[in-house]
Amino acid sequence: MKQNEKVVCADGFSMSVQASETHYCEPRVDNAKSYTSVEVGYPTRYEPLLIEWMEAVDDYEATTTVYGYVPSQRVALVCAKHGGVVSGELPAGVPHIKVENESR
Repeated sequence: MKQNEKVVCADGFSMSVQASETHYCEPRVDNAKSYTSVEVGYPTRYEPLLIEWMEAVDDYEATTTVYGYVPSQRVALVCAKHGGVVSGELPAGVPHIKVENESR
């Protein structure tokens, strides 16, 4: 099972996005060619686009819990909302905008 590097977006928002036979994803197998849903974990701040899939019951726990079976398209929307992906990895089949990390 491969562990993906945490995704970091252009505005600094980050989250873990995983998919394998041990994660809350679809299909629930290792190394699928494409995942229709994935497991998101530990976002750096409250993200309303993910709340529907939050495992915890209280909003204040939004950054310390996992979000199971989040549709891949929703993860793409979250990444776009935060300016695109600067670094990290997404499971196969999760569309996203890759932003070049410009040093200033």
